[in-house]
Amino acid sequence: MTENPFDLSGKVALITGTSRGLGQYMGRALAKSGADLIITSRDATSLVSFQEEIESLGRRVFPVAMDVRDHGSIQKAVNDGHKHFGQIDILVNNAGCNVRKPSLEVTWDDWNLVLDTNLRGTFFVAQAVAKHMVARNYGRIINIGSVTTVAGYAGLGPYCASRGGTKQLTMSLADDWGQHGVTVNCLAPGWFKTAQNQVLYENKEWVEYLCDRIPLKRPGQPNDLDGTVVFLASDASAYITGQTILVDGGISTGATKATVKS
Repeated sequence: MTENPFDLSGKVALITGTSRGLGQYMGRALAKSGADLIITSRDATSLVSFQEEIESLGRRVFPVAMDVRDHGSIQKAVNDGHKHFGQIDILVNNAGCNVRKPSLEVTWDDWNLVLDTNLRGTFFVAQAVAKHMVARNYGRIINIGSVTTVAGYAGLGPYCASRGGTKQLTMSLADDWGQHGVTVNCLAPGWFKTAQNQVLYENKEWVEYLCDRIPLKRPGQPNDLDGTVVFLASDASAYITGQTILVDGGISTGATKATVKS
């Protein structure tokens, strides 16, 4: 019988930003495919309920505090997780933040908060984990971007810059570490309802406008990411690296409501 290339049994995945939202959904998908988890948040006590949920699936879980804006915190969390399991096979670089403001109102501190979290944090977490992966000649790194990785939106200057940088960073790291058996890809969700953007979805007209621009006519549901994150974490994607995979319902096609007459 052919071995299932999507099976993650025996693998350990570190997912940043798992106190809520998409980080938990992606962690859940990896656990259901067999992976044990290292879960992180700035406050480890916020991970208790998620830890219990994953353990109820029969998976091992190691919760650890990590602030991706603090280099020492990154180093300690990664090393503690590696020491606990003896390996880290998969990294999902999910921790992120956003500041929504017109560009003329963005402050110096706003810029630093978003870029330090989404771009600098992504790099240094990847670096810390890759040191262990390179030593074993195996690893799967999944950097989380967004549709703003390939498209710009008003009022999201720092965020768009950080996510566009994530795409370029992903390609650079893929070239750096491919020779060591480590793949690096970017998973870029489209418009998903999260704690960061929940206020937008309270506007019915905005939701209708959004859905009109999405070829599949709906925002993303968290489970829409399951297949892609498992694929990129598994041996099924062994020959894919440096790529950005959009899970966006097609909004990046630039689709509009306009009808073209034949």
